[in-house]
Formats: sequence, C-alpha cells, structure tokens
Amino acid sequence: MNNYEVELRAAMHASKLAANVILKAYGLREADPTAQANITTQTDLASQETILGYLMAEFPSDAFAAEEDTNAIKGAKLSGERLWVVDPIDGTRGFARKNAEFSVMIGFCIGGKVVAGVVCEPALDRYTYARLGFGCWTRTGDGPDTRCYTQATPQLSEAIFARSHTKNPSEPGEFAGKLGVKRFLESYSAGVKLAQLARGEADIYLNDYPTYRDWDLCAGVILVTEAGGIATDGKGNPLEFGRPGNLQDRGLVSSCAGIHQEILRKLS
Repeated sequence: MNNYEVELRAAMHASKLAANVILKAYGLREADPTAQANITTQTDLASQETILGYLMAEFPSDAFAAEEDTNAIKGAKLSGERLWVVDPIDGTRGFARKNAEFSVMIGFCIGGKVVAGVVCEPALDRYTYARLGFGCWTRTGDGPDTRCYTQATPQLSEAIFARSHTKNPSEPGEFAGKLGVKRFLESYSAGVKLAQLARGEADIYLNDYPTYRDWDLCAGVILVTEAGGIATDGKGNPLEFGRPGNLQDRGLVSSCAGIHQEILRKLS
C-alpha cells in the first residue's frame, strides 16, 4: 500500500529548490508597497519551472496542474489518476511588498483527493507538510519536526479568522459578521492561512471566490485535515481536485473540527 512518503519527500525537495530561487530574487528586489493582488513576477515563472523540472523528471508518467503558463506546463500531461498541483508563489503581493507573506504550495492527488502536500514559507524557512494518515508536521530552519494540531475551539465567538488583508483590520466584514467572529489573522497567502489553521494559530479560513483553481488550496487542505481539522466546499461536501480546467467553484470552508458544522449552518 502506498503511504506517499516518496511523493511527499519529492514535494519537500521541490519546494526547497523553489525557495532558493525565490529568496535570491527576494533579496535583490526593492519592496513595492503598491503591488496588487493579480501581480505576477518573473520569479513566479522561474519558481514554477524549477518545481516542474524536478517533479516531471522524477515522475514522468504523472499529470500536472500549475498556475503559470510556462514551457514545462505546456508540455505536461494535464490530467490523470496521479496529479501534482503547484502554486509557485502563492501570495505574490506579499513577495512584491517584501512582508514575508507568501508561500510555495505543492500538493499531490490520487483520484481527485489530495494525499500529500507541503506549504513552504521561504522568507521564514518554514515548511508545514502532511501525508494521508501520518499527520501534519512543521519545521523551521534547522529546528525539529513538530506535530501540528488544529485548535480545540468550541465557540465561534472565541475563534480566530484567517483572512486576506483588509482596509480596516478591526472591521469584521460580511462573513465574520455572520459568524460572530471578532479576532483576525491577516495574510496575503492562502497557503499561509491554511498552514496557520493546521498549526493551531487560527481557527477558520474561508474562500468564497466564484471561481478559483486547484492550486489556490490543494496543498493546504491536506495540512488542515491531517492536523485534525475539516476542509469542505461551501455546502459541506468533500473537495475534489483535477476537475476540467482545475476549476474550484464551490467555495471552501476550513476550520477546526468543533465549529465546522456551525459555520456551514450560519453561512447557508
């Protein structure tokens, strides 16, 4: 029986290779405080080519999905039972603004279900990673590998809501208002937010975009579920990866286990 150790090890190595590319560029660039959410840099492209170059050599029969339109993805197999899902820099605005809020996300799926993944935060030299049935773990720098668990937060009113940056961080906004949440943790990267949830630093992360893509959440979902949390679509159904166009259009509700059903009820 495959325990996906080989695939996770490859994902970790690929993310490390990408982090080296990213950090070299990160050290040379000037911060752009006006960078917008849709920014793409040459470093996004270089990171993706680095990741795909390694993984495609290691797993030549596998399928790949990745955010950027680079040469490697143009020549890749795009669908199959075994699927790698890559976001070379998630939260590029954080990279461009040089606030460390960006990540590399690499997920591996079997039959539409993510079974291994890593979220690497290059600026912090932090890796949060998981494989099916073996828990979620994190390591920073040369420190030890530490098991991650989501919080046991029983009340929504006590929950910490991970979300993107807002103009007024003290304002709850539509969804936090519905849930009665009053505490927030803001970041530009979805991968960072899902890793925060897995590490017990936040309790809730939602995505309500009408359409987004597999690479926006794949790697982070396995972190949350292996840390004891729950990640579903907006109606409580299992998430599926590798649909046509790598489309995600059903929303994301991820949280620690004790409050998930209440979130779904309140948002419905």
